[in-house]
Amino acid sequence: MTSIVAGDYPFTVSVVIPAYNEAHGIAKVIERIRTYIPTAEIIVVDDCSHDDTAAVARAAGACVIRHPVNRGNGAAVKTGIRRAHGEVVLLMDADGQMDPRYIPDLLNGIAAGYDMVVGARTRDTQGDSIFRRLGNRALDALGSYLVETEVRDLTSGYRAIRREVIMEFINLLPNRYSYPTTSTLALLKAGYLVGYVPVMGQRRQGGRSGQKLLRNGIRFGLIILRIVSLFAPLRIYLPVALVMQVFAFISFLISFFLTDPFRFHIPNSAVGLFVGSIIIFMFGLNAEQVAALRFQRPPHVQQED
Repeated sequence: MTSIVAGDYPFTVSVVIPAYNEAHGIAKVIERIRTYIPTAEIIVVDDCSHDDTAAVARAAGACVIRHPVNRGNGAAVKTGIRRAHGEVVLLMDADGQMDPRYIPDLLNGIAAGYDMVVGARTRDTQGDSIFRRLGNRALDALGSYLVETEVRDLTSGYRAIRREVIMEFINLLPNRYSYPTTSTLALLKAGYLVGYVPVMGQRRQGGRSGQKLLRNGIRFGLIILRIVSLFAPLRIYLPVALVMQVFAFISFLISFFLTDPFRFHIPNSAVGLFVGSIIIFMFGLNAEQVAALRFQRPPHVQQED
């Protein structure tokens, strides 16, 4: 990527930082961001914190938007994107885990022609436990399979996006977690250019994480179901239908050679599996058509291609 001097980008930048009870470190995060992009608009969306997050961020020079009730990390991101004035939106967390020194690399990627550039953490820093790292790798593998291209670090919230592009999909982003997963797969599915910049994840700078093992496991399962239904249902439903067809044939063979030798009798299990596979395939085909409609690019975008 061609390097560009900080502050000399051919676009305006808005930094959106969702924050919840981050008064202890938000000022330092804002200060470090200013070091790399001094002219950027910095928006802190305070998701109804119980501490002085809003006051500290405002004193540090950020534009603060406060939710009257806690709506979730994704909702805070969507609020910030809607209120941003920059042509490019840079998303960061308020906990200090995203090192601002990578900001020039992300913005250089946008200047080079990408629609979104993701700060992809190294494998060793892609989560604070072995379970989260394995879960993130499984998500990356599933995402790559669904959109048929390499996907790296689907859960990284450190990214720069052209605002006009992300506004096309903002209603798809969930209010709680997994907005990074949804935004990455949505852009790839719609044919936009997504690039990656390797980054080293940092340890949380004080405060307490709200992540719990059981809660993460449930959330992981829901994210999988969500991205399957949103992006490529048939790539899951078709293999399941084929497996059921195989089991139906095996059931018939067991009946023909073992339980009822050489008598052409189709057992109920084989009938059930065969009919079920047809239903699942047809349901997946219908879901695939609905998913395709979500990612049709607007006429003005198609004309420019």
